[in-house]
Amino acid sequence: MKYRELDDAKISQTLDRLQRRIGERFPESGLSKVCEELIAVSRETKECVEYLRSPILPVRAGVGAAIIVMAIIVMWMVVKTMQLPTHLGGQADVVQFIDATASSAVFMGLAILYLLKIEPSLKRRRALRVVHQIRSLAHVIDMHQLTKDPERLLSPEPDTSSSPVRTMTALQLGRYLDYCSELLSVSSKLSALLVQYFDDPVLLGAVDGIETLATSLSGKIWQKIQLLDSSRITHKA
Repeated sequence: MKYRELDDAKISQTLDRLQRRIGERFPESGLSKVCEELIAVSRETKECVEYLRSPILPVRAGVGAAIIVMAIIVMWMVVKTMQLPTHLGGQADVVQFIDATASSAVFMGLAILYLLKIEPSLKRRRALRVVHQIRSLAHVIDMHQLTKDPERLLSPEPDTSSSPVRTMTALQLGRYLDYCSELLSVSSKLSALLVQYFDDPVLLGAVDGIETLATSLSGKIWQKIQLLDSSRITHKA
């Protein structure tokens, strides 16, 4: 099972090392700050995973008590129904009482199903809040690579007054884009932790959305990296 599950500790170690790598190469950069935020979210994710794996005892106790009370009521109504011939004389009254008993049993059955969904619903709500934070950070990471355009290095043109400041060399730009791609990859792995021990279709759909988003954004970054690599090969040739 060691290599069949994501390890939150290993993911945290990867993020810590990545933050140091970014800070050493690009000190005081915005991307380094984003990585720090992702580290904070990774801690929240770990706490959320522990919450998802543990039973919510007060909720289970309340639901269990409510189910027991409803089961007792249903049993009492069934017993009363079996005793109808000795207590009710008219056939219409018997039919009416049986119908009321059946309707009550159906209603209580639906109520029990609703009560059983309370705990999963609470867990899903908390996990979705974490997913929302990861999704927001993925877009923030994408914003940091948005103006990192390799074409400006390959075919420089005069800047306008509104052009962003570009001081990176081709090597630095390649490393910066690679760090962005790594951050997106780790983000998707953080979201995958949430469904590793909690099988919920709604949450799984949200996590799949994070994976799709990270893959799409990373694909744009790798197009830029490939453009840089191809230019280096051309210059060497």
